Amino acid sequence: MNAINNSLLNNLRGLSAPVSPSAPPGGGTLAGDDFASILQSMLVGVSQSQQHATRLAESFEMGQHQDLASVMIDQQKAKLAFQTTLQVRNKMVSAYQDIMNMPV
Repeated sequence: MNAINNSLLNNLRGLSAPVSPSAPPGGGTLAGDDFASILQSMLVGVSQSQQHATRLAESFEMGQHQDLASVMIDQQKAKLAFQTTLQVRNKMVSAYQDIMNMPV
């Protein structure tokens, strides 16, 4: 999860960096990194985080895992990642609707 967040932050920082004439397009990001691939990797990370939290909770319920604090922390991380993704989706839908409502 942290690797995905760091990767996303680095990609966003690269996109927001000023572009010089000698800099490659995209602000220094890799050629294969576009918005869709970044978004897809974020969604995969959120899904993996939720699955990990679920597996950890199930193992705690069966008595295989003894640390309740780590279970709760992982569940909160998964919840926060999902809520963040949901808010990004809401902002994207709102921006799309604003663009589609613009007069030509």
